[in-house]
Amino acid sequence: MLDPKSALITIFTKARKLVLTLPIPPSGRLPFLLFFGILATPSLATAQLTNSAVVVVNSNQDGAITADNLLTFREAIAIVNGQLSIESLTEAEQAQIEITTTDTPSRIEFNLPAGQTTIRLQEALPPLATPGLVVDGTTQPGYDPQVSATAEIEIPIPVVEITPSDDTQILRGLSITADRVTVRGLSLYGFTESKGATLLTPPADIFISHPNPPPDTTQQQPPNDDFPFYAENVPPKDIVIENNWLGMPADERVPERTSAFGVSVFNSVGTIIQRNRIANHDGSAIITSVQAKNLEVRENIIVGNGIAGMPDAIRLEGVIDNSQITGNLICANDGSGVYLFKPQGSVGIFNNLISFNGRRLRRAAVYLMGDNHQVIENYINNHTGPGVTVTSYPRSRGNIIESNRFARLEGLSIDLNSQQHVAPIHFQVGDGPNPPRNSPNRRKETGNAAINAPEFISSEFFVLGSKVELLGKADPGSSVEIYLVNENSPISHGPLSEAIANVDTDEEGNFSLTLRNLPLPTALSAIATHPEYGTSEPALNTVVISPSNAGTSSTISTDTEPLEPIIPQCTTVPVAQEPPSPPPPPEPVVLRVPKNVHFALDKADLTAESTAILDQIIAVLKQYPFIIVELEGHTDPRASDAYNLDLGKRRALAVRNYLLREGIAPERMTIRSLGESQRRTTGSTIVDYARDRRVEFIFQDARGLDIIFEEQETDLQIESGGPR
Repeated sequence: MLDPKSALITIFTKARKLVLTLPIPPSGRLPFLLFFGILATPSLATAQLTNSAVVVVNSNQDGAITADNLLTFREAIAIVNGQLSIESLTEAEQAQIEITTTDTPSRIEFNLPAGQTTIRLQEALPPLATPGLVVDGTTQPGYDPQVSATAEIEIPIPVVEITPSDDTQILRGLSITADRVTVRGLSLYGFTESKGATLLTPPADIFISHPNPPPDTTQQQPPNDDFPFYAENVPPKDIVIENNWLGMPADERVPERTSAFGVSVFNSVGTIIQRNRIANHDGSAIITSVQAKNLEVRENIIVGNGIAGMPDAIRLEGVIDNSQITGNLICANDGSGVYLFKPQGSVGIFNNLISFNGRRLRRAAVYLMGDNHQVIENYINNHTGPGVTVTSYPRSRGNIIESNRFARLEGLSIDLNSQQHVAPIHFQVGDGPNPPRNSPNRRKETGNAAINAPEFISSEFFVLGSKVELLGKADPGSSVEIYLVNENSPISHGPLSEAIANVDTDEEGNFSLTLRNLPLPTALSAIATHPEYGTSEPALNTVVISPSNAGTSSTISTDTEPLEPIIPQCTTVPVAQEPPSPPPPPEPVVLRVPKNVHFALDKADLTAESTAILDQIIAVLKQYPFIIVELEGHTDPRASDAYNLDLGKRRALAVRNYLLREGIAPERMTIRSLGESQRRTTGSTIVDYARDRRVEFIFQDARGLDIIFEEQETDLQIESGGPR
C-alpha cells in the first residue's frame, strides 16, 4: 500500500498523462482550469517559459485568457510567470514574443493601437512573480521621455493607463512578489476597496509583498519578537518603481474613482520609489506596513493625497531601518508630509520641499516617533502646524534636525512633545515651547530626551563696527546652530529661516561667537544638538540692533522681507522661454458670490441644486487663482458634539472633493468642522435646522476684489414634519 505522498504523486502523474492525451480544441488551448491546475506545474517544462522573453502587449482588452491574434497585459504576465505556455498561443500571438537568453531579464513592453491605450481590468491581475521582470510603459509608441507636465521635477507623461473597468472594483493594480522587478512609465488609478476594513492588507495602485500575504493583518502574527514574518515569508528585494503616474490619468484630472493608496510596501527590502507623480489618493501616497528595510523614496512629486482617509503623504511604520526620503516635492496633502508611526529602525529625511500640507488635518509637516532619525536640509513652509514634531511615545531620542529652513508655520519649527501632553492634538500639532527641564527624570518624559533649547543671555545684542558677539547657554556637550528669523510670527521662537553659523558649547554649556555684516535689525534664534539626545526646540528669539536703538527691539519689525500674499501652487508647467513679467495688480472688482450650500438631515450628499451653487463658486475660483478658501462644515444641534463634528467634516469633504474633480487645486483649500457650535439661528423650527446644515466658504487673500457674499437658500433641504 502506497503512503499518502506516493499515492498523491501517482494520481497526479496519471492525471497529467490523461490531460496530455486530450484532443486539442479548435482554440488551441486546453480548458482554463486544467491548464492552470495541471499543466502549469514545475514538472512540465514544455508548458512554461524556460528562457527569458520580451513580450509585447498589443491589445488593451482584458478578461479570460483566450486564443486570438492579440496579446493582452494579463496574458503577458501569465507568460513571463510560466503560467501560460507559448505552444498554446496562436502564430500571431507568438509573433509578439522574442525568446532571449536566461541571463537577460524578461520584459513586458507595449504596442497598443493609438486611441486604445487604456487597459480596463475586469479582475485583479496575477502578481508579478518573475525575478528581474521589467514592465516598461515607456516602450509604447507616443511616449516622449523629453516632455514633462511639471517643471519642478521632470517626470514624463505616461501613455499606457491601467484602471478597473467602470463596473468593477479591484483591490490592487500591480502586486509584486519577486526580486528585482521594475515597473516604469505607467499610469495606474482607481484601485480601492469599499468595504472599509482597516485591517485588510492595503488596497493600492502598486502593492509589494511576499506571495500570498494574509488578507487580514491580524493573521500576520510574528513568530518571535525579533522578526515579524515566518521563515517562508521571504521579502522581495531590490524592486524599482519609477516614472509612473499613480492615482491620476495622463490628462491630470482627478479620476471619478480615486485609489486608496499609491505604493503600499507590505514586506520588502531595498525597494526604490523614484521620480513618480503620486496624487489624489484617499489615503497616503506611500505607506509601509510590516517591513520596508532600505527603502528609498527619492525625487517624487507627491500632491493632494489623503483626501478621504489616512491623510499623510508618506506614512512609515514597521521595520524601516536604513530608509531614506530624499529630494521629493511633498505638497498639499491632507496631513503630515512625512509621518513615522512606531517605526523599528531609523530614517533619513533629506533635501525635500514640504509645502502647503495639513489641508484637512493640522499635523506637523514631519512627525517623528522613535530614535536616531535625521531631518536635514529640508524646506518646510506654509503648513498648518509645526515644522517637525518629535513625540515622546513610547520614547524618542537621538533625532537630529539640522540645517532646515522653515517659513509660515502654525507652530514651532521644532516641537518636542512631553509625556504629560498625550491628547491626540499634542501628538498631531505639538505642545508648544517646553519650559527648562532640570529634574533628574526629565530625560525620560520628553521627545529627544528633553534637551533644552539654547538661551541667549540677552534679548538684544549690539553691533560694534560691523560685528556682534553672541553669548548664550545650552546643554553641555551640544553644538549650537544659529538661524536668521526672516518673518514675524505669533510664536517668539523662530521660525528658523536660514542657518548661518555653528558653535560648540564648553563643559558648562556656555557658547559665544562673532557674526559680521548682519543687516540691522536682525532677529536670530538657535537650536542645540547633542550626540546622545538629539536636537532641541528653537531658542527664544533675540534681536541684533545698533546701540542707538537700545531698548526698542520690541517695536522693531524683524521682517527682512515683507511677507506678501502668495498663490498656493505645487507644480508649474515647463516653459521654454523666460517667464513673462507679472501683470499689474487688477483693478478692484465687485463680485457677488454664494457663500454656502445646504444638506439634508443627517446627510453629507450634494444635491443637483447644491452643485449648481458650487459651480458658481468654482467659476470665481478659476477666474481668480490667488483666492484660497476654507470650507467650514456645520450641523444642526440635534446630536452629540462628537457626532456633529464628524458629520460637519464629511460635509466639508464632500464639497472639497467636488471642487477637486472640477479642477480646483488641493493646495487652495483647507477644511474645518465646527459641528453645531456656530448655528445660523437660535430657533428650533425645521427651517432653522435646515439653515444650520451647511458648508460655508471663507475666502482668503481676495486681493483687489470687493466680494459680496450671499447667504443663498435655493438648495435648502427642509425635513418633513415639525414646526416651520
